[in-house]
Amino acid sequence: MPELPEVETVVRTLAPRIEGRRILDVQFYSKQILRHCGAKPGALRDRRVVRVGRRGKFIVIDLDRGFLVIHLGMTGQILFDTPRTTHTRAIITLEGTSMMYEDSRMFGSIEWGERLTARVEKLGPEPFDISAADFHAELQRHRGPIKSLLLNQGFVRGVGNIYADEALFRAGIHPRTRASRIRRLRADRLHAEMQAILLAAIENRGSSVSDYRDAEGRKGEFQKLHRVYDREGQPCLVCGGPIRRIVLGGRGTHYCPRCQR
Repeated sequence: MPELPEVETVVRTLAPRIEGRRILDVQFYSKQILRHCGAKPGALRDRRVVRVGRRGKFIVIDLDRGFLVIHLGMTGQILFDTPRTTHTRAIITLEGTSMMYEDSRMFGSIEWGERLTARVEKLGPEPFDISAADFHAELQRHRGPIKSLLLNQGFVRGVGNIYADEALFRAGIHPRTRASRIRRLRADRLHAEMQAILLAAIENRGSSVSDYRDAEGRKGEFQKLHRVYDREGQPCLVCGGPIRRIVLGGRGTHYCPRCQR
């Protein structure tokens, strides 16, 4: 699933193409991607795109009246002026261009309305906005594994499986460690590594480990810099021991048993 760096990259390539343009027409080819939306498609016509932004893993498009929200799910892609395919789930025609939403598995969604929906509003803070002190204080309130907490979008928004694994490795923390037992110095290091890994991934346009592409159809490059994610059985780049994979909270989790304790 595209995480914060991938969605941020899409936003940065999407914004110059649609900001300031008026929506002329909309066509949807799947009810599944509209499962969170109760508004009618006609409500989008003639609305103008004011700004393209991001909240966690959600693309939030501010309109002159209301909001258009896109969640890419696992396989969602936004492309421009390409032929319709069997995986095209929506076409939004704007002045001078057509925005295509492609999604083979249809875990993504599109919704709009006069206000942001509750599932967007209830998200936790951006990882770049939470202070180290507040980060540590929140850890003390949770008794579950730190990996599971990092994936909780109500704790911080936008961190997913890839960057949770990578941040924990760089901080030297085992993914099963109880969050409330992480002391201040280790929490500060995790906070710093979480922010640093997300910024580095954004600079490299995200990680393309599956279907992810930006709005210009380009792959990311950060997958070449992964230290643990998707490297099961390969030697740790620090100690040389084999990277392990376990399932934690239903999610595949990669770590180094020697470096993360």
